[in-house]
Amino acid sequence: MADYLVIVESPAKAKTIGKYLGKKYAVKASMGHVRDLPKSQMGVDVQKDFEPRYITIRGKGPVLKELKTAAKKAKKIYLAADPDREGEAIAWHLAHSLGVDQDSECRVVFNEITKQAIKDAFKTPRKINMNLVDAQQARRILDRLVGYNISPLLWKKVKKGLSAGRVQSVAVKLITEREKEINDFVPEEYWSIEANFQLDQNSFDAKFYGTDGKRKSLSSEEEVQQILQRMKGEQFLVTSVTKKERKRNPVAPFTTSSLQQEAARKLNFRAKKTMMIAQQLYEGIDLGKEGTVGLITYMRTDSTRISDTAKAEAKQYIEGQFGKDYVRKEKRTEKKSTNAQDAHEAVRPTSVFYEPKKMKEYLSRDQLRLYRLIWERMVASEMASAIMDTMSVDLENEGVIFRANGSKVKFAGFMKLYIEGNDDGDQDEESFLPDLKEGNKVEKQEIQPNQHFTQPPPRYTEARLVKTLEELGIGRPSTYAPTLDTIQRRGYVALEEKRFIPTELGGIVLELIVEFFPEILDVEFTAKMETDLDAVEEGSNNWVSIIDGFYKDFEQRLSVAEEEMKEVEIKDEPAGEDCEKCGHEMVYKMGRYGKFMACSNFPDCRNTKAIVKDIGVTCPTCHKGEIVERKSKKRRVFYGCNRYPECDFLSWDKPINRPCPKCQSLLVEKKSKKGIHVQCTKCDYKEETN
Repeated sequence: MADYLVIVESPAKAKTIGKYLGKKYAVKASMGHVRDLPKSQMGVDVQKDFEPRYITIRGKGPVLKELKTAAKKAKKIYLAADPDREGEAIAWHLAHSLGVDQDSECRVVFNEITKQAIKDAFKTPRKINMNLVDAQQARRILDRLVGYNISPLLWKKVKKGLSAGRVQSVAVKLITEREKEINDFVPEEYWSIEANFQLDQNSFDAKFYGTDGKRKSLSSEEEVQQILQRMKGEQFLVTSVTKKERKRNPVAPFTTSSLQQEAARKLNFRAKKTMMIAQQLYEGIDLGKEGTVGLITYMRTDSTRISDTAKAEAKQYIEGQFGKDYVRKEKRTEKKSTNAQDAHEAVRPTSVFYEPKKMKEYLSRDQLRLYRLIWERMVASEMASAIMDTMSVDLENEGVIFRANGSKVKFAGFMKLYIEGNDDGDQDEESFLPDLKEGNKVEKQEIQPNQHFTQPPPRYTEARLVKTLEELGIGRPSTYAPTLDTIQRRGYVALEEKRFIPTELGGIVLELIVEFFPEILDVEFTAKMETDLDAVEEGSNNWVSIIDGFYKDFEQRLSVAEEEMKEVEIKDEPAGEDCEKCGHEMVYKMGRYGKFMACSNFPDCRNTKAIVKDIGVTCPTCHKGEIVERKSKKRRVFYGCNRYPECDFLSWDKPINRPCPKCQSLLVEKKSKKGIHVQCTKCDYKEETN
């Protein structure tokens, strides 16, 4: 019989930890929280210093009963929930439910689930940190006061099933304001001139820079023609050659936010998926003979620091794999955000010697992809800087200056392993320039003027939105993924081509909150609230006073809203066709996965249809149907026959309405980082489009 009872949140975590502790320890899972505020009512007594009323969560009775039985038999109970506010609160609730003295040294925390980390943690148990608990309680109560007061108003005045929260409302506001920027944007014309030059057998490209030694922008075709007419002959003189050596430093290991951003860019993962897989890697993976091992450190963090042990291990690995020159010489400076709590290390592999290639047989495809990203990022952060040779050349003809820029990697450094992505999907490429010298004369091969128009700011991707929320100090690492999930489930925003657009419903709710509860949407107010909660965690502020300061004004606004908020009728937009089942008009509805068509005779008729778009291409499989554009549940565009399920033709690439000139098969548009090209689905025919 076990002498000690250890309680964690999940069975996977229990299995991993149990393997390290041995037979004297029984490790059981609470399956998350066992107590919470009731769902059916506010559960907060505003008259008694916002005292919360906790109840056992529905369905957790059997789990709690099992834990109580095990607790009676144990000499000592250890509470080993995650090392954050939420984990501390879970430990506190468990202590209350199981009769554990919270002033006893019952709390065990660890940043990684490895044998050494677990053994070290159990050597130094501590008391439950009530500052952490109070910070979590304050957030929970604050969100309950906002949600359970505003949501019923929205149900009554707008539509059932709506909700309003502090962080989610700011996220919807950012998306809506960006859409307004895009709609109000007035494009401005500008021009560029690109040229191709040749020196001996080497050709290279350059762009118009200016005239008479000064930079000049081109805003009209007339200005372009003046430049073209000014130049004479085919020769340009090299007037300036500047060569420099540029150092490029590796990026820091992942925080929660940067992990979500990079996984979105490189792996096309949603924030929710990234966190789910990271949780699996943290809690433990069965490595065969070695047993279950946690492969990464705790994934909810705002810190970029890593332990000295991890640094030493990385140095040993880098030196062995790449050589001494690739080991980082200078000390990496930690750029700590003003909002960062810095409670845990960065997200990193628990050991760099668990190489991704060695883990391949134990991990699913998505687990391996995310693990490789985390592993490469951490190892690269301890590698030497890359050295780039850059070259800038000015070429002149009658005072008209073109400039060519080139670069090549002199020493790859960390770039040999990992290069950070960006929101546009581009990766750095070397650009070649021949060995040009001042006084060289080069031959002009081609001059190409191009008209452009300024573009509006881009819509938010998940990565951009997470980055913006973090920069504004809105939310914390654990809140980003659930926030993005909530605003989509509520129908306030939708994802179109991986970018957020506000819905009509989102706009209506936002307008009402702006009018009656402006402080909830005030970015500075929301960011300050996060800072205040951090102060509670540090023990320098009282959680009751923070909530009291907010609630006094909020209560007054609530009374005004109850009286003055008008009911809003959301009319369904006609879809322009009738229901084939009952003949009533079809209308557009907004669901969890975006817009769809539904019968206006609901609930008598429950007919629904996906919105499809005819692209004017006959189906190549059945030769009877037409190809239509559809969207999957994950909002990914695909193309299929409108006779489905009779015809099962499907393509992720857009079909073209002409046959391949080489084999007469189907042509499709293929998207890549360099643009769009047309390609045959059967033979090797290919043509560039842009």
